[in-house]
Formats: sequence, C-alpha cells, structure tokens
Amino acid sequence: MKKRNSMTLAAVALTGLTLAACSTGGPKARPSATAIKPDLAIPKGADVAPTEGTDTKGVGLNLANIDPSVSACQDFNQYASGNWYKNNPIPAAEVRWGSFNELSDKNNAVMRQILQEAAANTSAAKGSNAQKVGDFYASAMDTVAIEQAGLKYLQPELNRIQAIKDLKGLQAEIVRQQLSGTGAFFNSGVGQDEKNSTQYAVQLYQGGLSLPDRDYYLKEDARSKNIRTAYTTYLTNTFKMLGDNPATAAKNAATVIRLETRLAKASKSRVDLRDPYANYNKMTVAAFNKQFPNLGLATALPAMKLGAAKEIIVGQPAFFKEENAMLKQVPLADLKTYIRWHTVSSLTSALPKAYGDEAFRFSQVLSGAKQQQPRWKRMNRATDGALGEAFGQLYVDKAFTPETKAKALQMVSNIREAMADHIRQVDWMSETTKQEALKKLNSFTVKIGYPDKWKDYSALTISRESYLKNVLAARKWAALDNASKLGKPIDRNEWGMTPPTVNAYYNPPMNEIVFPAGIMQPPFFDPNADDAVNYGGMGAVIGHEITHGFDDQGRQYDSEGNLKDWWTKEDADKFNQRADMVGKQYSAFQPLDSVFVNGKLTMGENLADLGGLTIAYSALQKQLEKQYGTAPRPKYDGLTPEQRFFLSWAQVWRTNARPEYIRQQVQTDPHSPAQFRTNGPLMNMPQFYEAFGCKEDAKMVRAQTERAKIW
Repeated sequence: MKKRNSMTLAAVALTGLTLAACSTGGPKARPSATAIKPDLAIPKGADVAPTEGTDTKGVGLNLANIDPSVSACQDFNQYASGNWYKNNPIPAAEVRWGSFNELSDKNNAVMRQILQEAAANTSAAKGSNAQKVGDFYASAMDTVAIEQAGLKYLQPELNRIQAIKDLKGLQAEIVRQQLSGTGAFFNSGVGQDEKNSTQYAVQLYQGGLSLPDRDYYLKEDARSKNIRTAYTTYLTNTFKMLGDNPATAAKNAATVIRLETRLAKASKSRVDLRDPYANYNKMTVAAFNKQFPNLGLATALPAMKLGAAKEIIVGQPAFFKEENAMLKQVPLADLKTYIRWHTVSSLTSALPKAYGDEAFRFSQVLSGAKQQQPRWKRMNRATDGALGEAFGQLYVDKAFTPETKAKALQMVSNIREAMADHIRQVDWMSETTKQEALKKLNSFTVKIGYPDKWKDYSALTISRESYLKNVLAARKWAALDNASKLGKPIDRNEWGMTPPTVNAYYNPPMNEIVFPAGIMQPPFFDPNADDAVNYGGMGAVIGHEITHGFDDQGRQYDSEGNLKDWWTKEDADKFNQRADMVGKQYSAFQPLDSVFVNGKLTMGENLADLGGLTIAYSALQKQLEKQYGTAPRPKYDGLTPEQRFFLSWAQVWRTNARPEYIRQQVQTDPHSPAQFRTNGPLMNMPQFYEAFGCKEDAKMVRAQTERAKIW
C-alpha cells in the first residue's frame, strides 16, 4: 500500500495534474556557473562585505540568476532567483516549473533512452525484466493499437459491472476494484501496525473520491462551483463516449457527483488526517463485520489473499459507517454507475485518445496547464510506477556513482551529528526527553540511491497485446504483492520511491530517511561544488528528512517506529508552543489574493524546512572548521560560504507556478508554496541576517520575540 504516513520533501503528485516532484520532462541542459563581479554578489542593503579570504570562481551556483536590484534582506527569494524567474516561463504542458522539474527532465531523458531501447528489443527472454519493461512501454506507446482496440479490452470489466444483481455481487466487485486500483469506495492495504511496528496489519482508509479533496464537493465559493461544473461536463462527455444517450449520460453524471458528495461529507479533512492517534482504530474482523456488514469483509479478505487477518486497523470509522449505509440505501443501479465511472476514469491512458483529451480538459480547470504533456512523458511515469525497480537498475548504472553515495553518506553522518548537538543544547527540553530523542536519532536507518534488494516481478505477466491489460495486471500484481507481506517479518529493504525519483522521504514506523538516486544530482548535490553549496542543497534536504522524525507528527513515534508518547507533558507543551508560532507565521503568508497558506496543514513540512536548514547550517560550520580551523574561509565568486549556503537553498526552491496550481496546492498539499519555503525559514534565522548584513527593520528579519526556534 502507499506509504500514507511518509513525509516527503515535495509533493509527489496532485490529483488531476500532470505535475509531480518526480514529474516528467525532456532533456534540458543545466546552465554553467557564471562568474559575476564580486560587488554584484554583495546583496543590496548589506552592511558588511564578505569575510576576507581567497576568491576563486565557484561551481554549483548560477549567479546570473541573481537579481541585484532586489535587496536580499527584503525578499531573498526574488534576490536569489529574480532573473531566473524572468527567464524561465512555465512550459505550456507544465503547471509549475522549478529545480525539481528541471532535474526530473534530465532523469526522464535517461529513462526514455532505457525504455526505448527495451521496447526495441523484441528478443528479450520471456519472463525477464527486460521483456516486461520493453513490452509494457511498447504497448503504452502503441497508440494505433489502442485506438483500434477501442473498448475491446475494457468491455469485460464493464460487462461484469453490468451483471451485478445483488449486494453479494456488489461486494465481490468491490474486491475487484481494490485489486484493480480504481480508487472506488475506500483505500486498503497491508502496512506496519503503527503501535506495533514489528508486525504488518490490514488497514482500511477513507477514499472513493475523484476530485482532489473533500472540500471541492462542499465549498460554495465561485471557484469550487466552477470546478464542479467542469467535472459534471467531464463525467457527462465520458458517459456519452461509453455509449449513453445525452439524457442518460447527464443523469449518470449527477449520480456520481451525488454519491461522491455523500462520501466527501463523511470524510475527514486533511488537517484532521494529520492526527495519527485519531486515525488508528484497531478492531477485530468480527467487530468490523458487525458494525459494517454491508461491506462483506468476511468474504472480501480471503478474496484479497488476506484471509489470515484476525484484526484490522480502520482509519476513519465514521466514513465506513456512512459507506455501509450507502451500500444498503443507494439503488444498485446508481452504485454500478459509480463503479463504472471509477473503472473507466482510472484507465484513461489505456483508452482511445478522446478519453484522455476529455480528462485533460477537466484538469486544465484544476491546474491551469495549457497543453497536455506528450505521451512519452506520461508513459515514462506510468512505467516507472508499474515496473520502476526493474529498469531502475539500469537507471542507476547510468546516473549514479558509488562516489556520490559515499559522499552523501558522509554528509548524512555530519548532519545527524549536528542534530544530536542541537538536541543536547536546546534549553526547553528536559534531560529525560533529550535522551529518548537521541535514542531515536541514533536508530535512524539511512537509505541512499537504490534498494539493496530489488523487487521480484516474476509473478507479473506482461505482453504487447494490450496496454490496458498490462495496466490491470500490474495493479493486481502490486496489490497481491502487498498482501503477501501479512504475517511475514517487516521488510526493511523495501523502498517507497523508485531510483529516478526527484524526492526524498521519512517513514515514521520504519524510522528511516530515504534519498533516491534521482535527487542526488545538481542543484541538490554537485560533487564538483564547494561544501557550502552542497550543504545548502542536499544537506538541507537531509536535515529536512531527519527533522521530520521530530516534527509535530514524527515526534509521536518512538525509536522503534511505534506510535507511542515518549515526551514529558511539559516538554510536549513547550514543543507545541514553538510549533504553533511557526503555524501562525505560515498562515499569514498570502500567495494570491484571498488565498492564504494553511499553517496547520503544512505544519510538518514547515518545521522540517526550518529545522533541516538550521541543522545543515551547523553541519557546514563544523565541516569548515575541520578544513580551515581559524584561517579565513575561501570565497567563491565573491561570496562567503554562508552566503553560498543560503543561495543554494533558494536555488533548490525557485519555482514559477500557475495560480490554478497554487490554489490547489494550498488546499491539498502539506507543502507550502515554494517562495515561502525559501523565505519562511530564513526569516527566523539570525545566521541568515548576519550572512547578508540585514538590519532589524528589514522585511526578512522578524522581531526577536516573533522568531521561531525549535532545534
């Protein structure tokens, strides 16, 4: 199952969008570092010049991106990247454009070459990874065959839905929907028991919606109404393409919206979903069946190869109470319409082009994208999702060196050591809690690059006959592979991201921090750059993931990954006071007119940014002391190490984004808009003020009583 409780560095995807932090793109050359005159490198408004020392041309920062007309102390994001913003408009097929996208483009070029070579190899041994990857990608790119097939390969799915006659048949179809990954009704899977992290458990969570969030169904503002109108059009036109007459198509569209709205009303908000205790409700299978008999779990679990389960963890009992009622109250024909919609809409990419065009027209309203991404980019992503570790081995060979891994491990060690120093030195935490925090920190597992043990795809059959059949086969294989974990020891070699992914994550029950090969490249990490650049980029990323273990959610898990309170009440209260200060700061940020960041939804990521950057800065200072002692630190491009550190941080987060995307991000994404990820932490950091000579009245400087500091 998806690692629902993993904290990622950036948004992995937003529903209805073609965007992902591990998103697609084509090859794009990285601009070379450009030297500029030292006086331009000293920010406008700075009181002091950089520290004396040798000055050489640097690597890793493109200083042409700096806008020297802007004061670093007034708006560091614009100062550091102002010229980049002007010179890098959002491509028509993207909803945002920044460093993540640029690097993803580079990675996708490598992936595309691997996949094209695999698809061209028609003599690969049957059953081999090469054969499966090649056939999957070849079938995905064979749009002529997809058009000719029409609904041929979808029809058996539609016929089975149409043949449902009673509740028992409906329950059997719900099982198939779970195995087919259509998103209908609810989400299920096997994951670690959060209160007993050495065991797997069957887990059920709310789901069943097509729009990105429950609030899209419930809010009455003009934008929400406009989105629902566009969604109605999308539904109606899709039902027409399936053969419904206009009146029936309109009626079916209304049915889907009515049922999804009912599910939305029963769903918890995204802020409420951040409380791990409230979303942990363990009960016996017998108790679940007694409370929610219409879901037919007693027969569903064996059909999903989960018959050995005696207990399950239910995320949101109130949601399942409503769904249980719906399965009895709603006419069977309406429920079949709902299932039909979720089946078809989940398989859009495997259907004729008209279906994809209709879906994209709707996503334009959500995201603001001007053009659909080319198919090869979308199918890159699809193949990565289905068979990522099969061709990930080839990606790693081309894009990741052992030297990079060694340097990254050393950086992790340094930053973990700096975090330990900060834990020991904080003045608000008792010695008892400090010892538990250090125990947790020392227990972190670190994964870098790629898995030590690759997934075994031998039970998955892929051919060139039909892309739709391949998609369904891959989904069913993934569901059964996940189910097979029940009753086995925890697989601590498992990864939640594929090697080419430009992202990172912290997984609380595993107490692990994970950095795929995809992100271990410029601008995040450059083996030729000075330490300041790498610590401001990859170092802050590492610090971010480490800090997630101690953010408002992560701190609730102990050193063994169990949901268990290891804090004294006084320490917890002091932490919450400091965290609330950060929440209020971010809730005041306004990316668009009448749109404010949700400080509660983004709390964990904001704490991880502030903590991660602070820890990485300390680690850099220790590294510089080891290298230079009390001698003057060398400058590159006229900049001190401290200035390069903060510029590197800003370079990572520079992002141009469409207003439609920002509105959706603020509503659904636990990560703040990029400009606030750049400026937000710095406004609390005296180290930043000192590096750029900022005065007390500068916009980037918070009054001392308003500064947040946790670690």
